[in-house]
Amino acid sequence: MFRRSRFPALTGLCCLLSGIVASPAWPQAASPEAHSYAAGYKDFLSAARTEVTFVEESIRLAERNGFRELTGGAELRPGAKLYRNNRDRALFLFVVGKQPFREGFRVAAAHIDSPHLDLKARPIKASGEFVQLQTMPHGGIKNYQWVNLPLALVGRVFKKDGEMVPISIGLRPVDPVFVIADLAPHVDVSQRSRRSREVVRGEELDALAYSRQDEASSNVADNAKAHLKKVYGIEEEDLVSAELNLVPALAPRDVGFDGELVAAYGQDDRSSAYAALLALIDSAPPRYTSLVFLADNEESGSNNNTGARSSALNDLLADLIYRQEGDGYRDVMTRRARGKTIVLSGDPNPGVNPLSVSALEKENAAKVGQGVNFKAYGRGNSPNAETTARFRNIFDDEGVPWQVMSYKVGAGGGATLGHFLSDDNMEVIDIGIPILSLHSPYEVASKSDLYSLYRAMRAFFEKLDGASE
Repeated sequence: MFRRSRFPALTGLCCLLSGIVASPAWPQAASPEAHSYAAGYKDFLSAARTEVTFVEESIRLAERNGFRELTGGAELRPGAKLYRNNRDRALFLFVVGKQPFREGFRVAAAHIDSPHLDLKARPIKASGEFVQLQTMPHGGIKNYQWVNLPLALVGRVFKKDGEMVPISIGLRPVDPVFVIADLAPHVDVSQRSRRSREVVRGEELDALAYSRQDEASSNVADNAKAHLKKVYGIEEEDLVSAELNLVPALAPRDVGFDGELVAAYGQDDRSSAYAALLALIDSAPPRYTSLVFLADNEESGSNNNTGARSSALNDLLADLIYRQEGDGYRDVMTRRARGKTIVLSGDPNPGVNPLSVSALEKENAAKVGQGVNFKAYGRGNSPNAETTARFRNIFDDEGVPWQVMSYKVGAGGGATLGHFLSDDNMEVIDIGIPILSLHSPYEVASKSDLYSLYRAMRAFFEKLDGASE
């Protein structure tokens, strides 16, 4: 039974006008709790620049708060805190509920990859007096935003003998950085007739990596390879079996005189992932098992065995149900459990930008500082109305500010991890927070919105089933 709105007159008027209305929200000063939350968030994002480092930092934080790896002998008693690491690039964390697993789960899903530049398999290229690292983009980017920017090289190199060499260059203040050097305005005639998205072309996103001329050799590429061998023990051939990313080296910072905003790389979608992680850690023991699903490769189509298209989540659910049911387990139990599962899928969306307020449709655009937003994208991508009503109820009860987000017709939009999970018959709703400069190397979010997202995730874990009884 849903409760009447606390603003009956306003709600009634707005419902007559539009059918769906956001809860009243005003841009307000971030609370002390929001500032404290943002401080921890910035520290986390400083270290978690890639999906691999996000998994590492998440496990480190989870273990400090009582989580243990799911093993063959793990006890699945109510309240047990466990995680499964999926190939170091995706992660599942869960708290066992009082209800049997066959009765379904409460899943908060988010992705932990962000737009970046991957090194090619043979990245070393000599050009003039320099060595450049050849790259290819991961996710949708505007190429010109990645030039003249301090970049860090982060990732891992796997040698034939199985040795793994971790690489992190550019994140510490004492480290060198990598830079994609743009043409000066004095000599950029060749770029002036290009369209904005092609001012810098994809094949031109090559980063300066080496320039030393040694007495032993005038071949700068050979010198660079010798440096890799001497310092890291890496041969050029080892780069074929490496996962190396160029990511912005800029540290997260507060924005503006008032410090109400946060600028940082990777807020899409580590804002949702961090909120889900913290909410699970902080939540009370659940009725239904609470699970956080952190996936890789969303920016490239959720592919591979660490993306949301893989069977990894369903395999985990089946494994958990089998451990409880034993010889009585049947495949149909997992199928039925998926049908009873509710998913809160989190991913940001563009917010109204002062650079062009008309880029979004005013009445249905998400505004920075006004809370989380329900995504109503249409074309089969919107959640069921009854599910939206259920979440409106708990958000209103918990005082979580919310709004709505729809794009202009034909102007964009779509789903994220949620539609893969809904394909498995789970009940899914997509929410997010508005972010400025989305998919850029330095995205901007509101501290109030970030904290509201955490509160929304926590309300989902703690209040959803109580609110529906």
